[in-house]
Amino acid sequence: MTSLSPGGADALLFDLGRVVLDIDFSKAIACWAQHAGCKPEAIVARYVRDSEAYRLHEVGKLSDEDYFASLRASLGIGISDAQFLEGWNAIFAGEMPEIAELLPRAAKRMPLYAFSNTNRPHVDHFSKEYADLLGHFREMYLSSSIGLRKPDAEAFDHVVAAMGIPANRIVFFDDLAENIEGARARGLQAVHVTSPLDVGHALKALGI
Repeated sequence: MTSLSPGGADALLFDLGRVVLDIDFSKAIACWAQHAGCKPEAIVARYVRDSEAYRLHEVGKLSDEDYFASLRASLGIGISDAQFLEGWNAIFAGEMPEIAELLPRAAKRMPLYAFSNTNRPHVDHFSKEYADLLGHFREMYLSSSIGLRKPDAEAFDHVVAAMGIPANRIVFFDDLAENIEGARARGLQAVHVTSPLDVGHALKALGI
């Protein structure tokens, strides 16, 4: 468990999904099922989130068309790329509670950065839909742009080097335990976000 104290950081690094932006993947499943004329349960039973195609798509090594083709095959549904994209972008369910108040407050005290495993269609979508909220970040390190994914050591090393701040002076927020472990292994302080309250509590501990 990371012990935070006032003055204990020079920068904050945020994951996006379920830390800054709320994600509801059932919205994608429901959209695809409606287009395909099948029950959502049929898609859920076949969908493998962290497939090789998914990982390649997240580091920009697989095109949107090829990723949707892989879904078409694995899910057994004959919907169009446009219909896949509609569902794919439907997962963004708004801002996480209180984050719209917390980010600007924190940004007055120290630089904020984002580090997210994501893909080009999602970046295109959230960059427009949540431009005001994301404007509080000095820089966003996105897997599809940098070609590296959490929790890999080289991904964290790349981001720390790009930020130009010692790893032990960065506090990283993420909702996935493996990413928290990956960050700590590379020397970052890390906060496992399991509820919307965790970010606020961490900022309070830092004196923000």
